[in-house]
Amino acid sequence: MLESLERYFEFRAHGASWRTEILAGFTTFMTMAYIIFVNPSILAEAGMPAGAATVATCLSAAFGSILMGVVARYPIALAPGMGINAYFAYTVVKAMGATWQAALAAVFLSGVVFLILTLAGIRQLIVSAIPFELHAAVAGGIGLFLALIGFRNSGIIVPSPATTVALGNLRDPNTLVSLFGLLVIAALLARRVRGAMLIGILSATAVAVLTGLARWQPRAYHPRDLSATAFQLDWSALLQPQFFEVVFVFLFVSLFDNVGTLVGVAKVAGLADDQNQIPRVNRILVSDASASIFGALAGTSTVVSYIESAAGIAAGGRTGATAVITGMLFLAALLLAPLAGVIPSSATAPALIIVGSLMIATVGEIRWSEPAIAVPAFLTMLAIPLTFSIADGLAFGFTSYTLLKVAQGEWRKVNWLVYLLTALFVLRFAWLGTA
Repeated sequence: MLESLERYFEFRAHGASWRTEILAGFTTFMTMAYIIFVNPSILAEAGMPAGAATVATCLSAAFGSILMGVVARYPIALAPGMGINAYFAYTVVKAMGATWQAALAAVFLSGVVFLILTLAGIRQLIVSAIPFELHAAVAGGIGLFLALIGFRNSGIIVPSPATTVALGNLRDPNTLVSLFGLLVIAALLARRVRGAMLIGILSATAVAVLTGLARWQPRAYHPRDLSATAFQLDWSALLQPQFFEVVFVFLFVSLFDNVGTLVGVAKVAGLADDQNQIPRVNRILVSDASASIFGALAGTSTVVSYIESAAGIAAGGRTGATAVITGMLFLAALLLAPLAGVIPSSATAPALIIVGSLMIATVGEIRWSEPAIAVPAFLTMLAIPLTFSIADGLAFGFTSYTLLKVAQGEWRKVNWLVYLLTALFVLRFAWLGTA
């Protein structure tokens, strides 16, 4: 049985082992476990039952991750996306006055459109149309994004009205826990210890528990609670013009967030071939589209690929077995979520910082001496963390790349789809103004 699975996941080709894949799956899960608690709290702002949203979050993450692992055979985990869930709750429901049932219908419809675009080969064209020079920039930008999140969650940096961010209180106990975890992971990586990420997270968690810093706040719920949100889509909203604007935003942000995550993660994991193409990309895109449809039916906002998957990849994950393990842990979280809640953000923050440092290595492939390449790459890298959006980073990169190629007189060398996507990015900013 195990040998058959190893052949299916191509363990030999990727130099993988069950020990490494399981460790990687645990590492990815632990960096993503916060979504079990954060997503329901955000959706509750839209009036959704917190218990049902918790179950829907776990089920959709499990379904998406396992589907990605089995069908696409990549170590990419999925879950309801941060940012897009806030748009769901605060903009669509609270600001626009839609019901959460109508918002779920919009998520479902955007997932169906995703699937149609994938089956028609359009999403695959978008992935292949991203200029080679921007692949490394996207990966580096995501690395900076992860590091920024890690620095923020650890308290190493804090918001500042004068300078946007500033150095936090390094004597704060939670920050000291993060610095301890950062040192442990870095030291273990320097000694090439497998499972360094997981060991560092567990070590920091142990220190937080022993010092009374870990706040365990279990939330009572039962899988039966799912009935409150499952299949509760309200299609009467189709009659409202603003409904299609909502669908467009869900579609746009999720599409380019997923594409950016896919390109960045694949680049770091060495999953792209010599032509910088990603094998089985259609299976990846079918998996994430199907996960969004499933999530809407279960009762949660759009399901997306998670950049935290890079933590599992940095821990050695190379096959779909990593994603399957992560998905199984989300299933287990249906029963053990209260235990997962003991892991503080101060313990997972160091892993995000370290992963960021590993992902930034890809920028060495960028031809920095050529302005027409260096400027779009630089804008992409900075815009991703500073706007907290992979989609916005791609928008800056695509637009500047196209304009500079035209200015150089090399407009014939630009893929026609790049022109189309650039136009869509410009129209999106002109229409929506912001993300």
